[in-house]
Amino acid sequence: MNGYELIEALRDDHETALSRLGSSKALYALTGGEMDAPAIRAAARDEAETAARLFEEWAEIEDDSDAADLFSAVADAETDHRDAVESEDTNPDTDRRMYEVLDGFENTEERAGGLLARSIVASRLAGQMVGFFVGSADTSSADAFRSIRDDYDDQLDRAAELLDSVCDDDADWERAHAAADTVVDAAYDQYVETLESMGVKPKNVC
Repeated sequence: MNGYELIEALRDDHETALSRLGSSKALYALTGGEMDAPAIRAAARDEAETAARLFEEWAEIEDDSDAADLFSAVADAETDHRDAVESEDTNPDTDRRMYEVLDGFENTEERAGGLLARSIVASRLAGQMVGFFVGSADTSSADAFRSIRDDYDDQLDRAAELLDSVCDDDADWERAHAAADTVVDAAYDQYVETLESMGVKPKNVC
């Protein structure tokens, strides 16, 4: 296996979940049903703030220098994302199951696999944010979220390349794959549970 084969495996194995995580219902769940610009900006800021803290911690404790450099670069990018969304909400909601799972990874292969999966999930949701601001005729905000989505796609590529360098055998790839699966599952489980708690059926993609 290699990094790009893992990406394709994740997309195939979690096709339905990823489709729903890239739907308008995912944005609805993330904002607690408040589908307006301030709520979306606040949710995006929360995502960036939570991610920046996590990846900075990874960079500080990671033994592999290439991995540490990547995690530090991701943390810096997330700090930029936090500033770019221009939200007045400065109290991040860090209750995100995906990040709780990521926080539990202890070796480089798991962390790289987790970053890869997180990049896929985050890119899907960022695409919905782009669509929202395009529909609102807010060109500046749409462009900002396009840039954020592009960063996630770049992080995905870099995570795949990192996996190629740190995974030496099948056992390493299995750890990375299992970690990535767990991240997608955590994001999807929270999506489903949030919608159900709001009385919304999560199955239909829109």
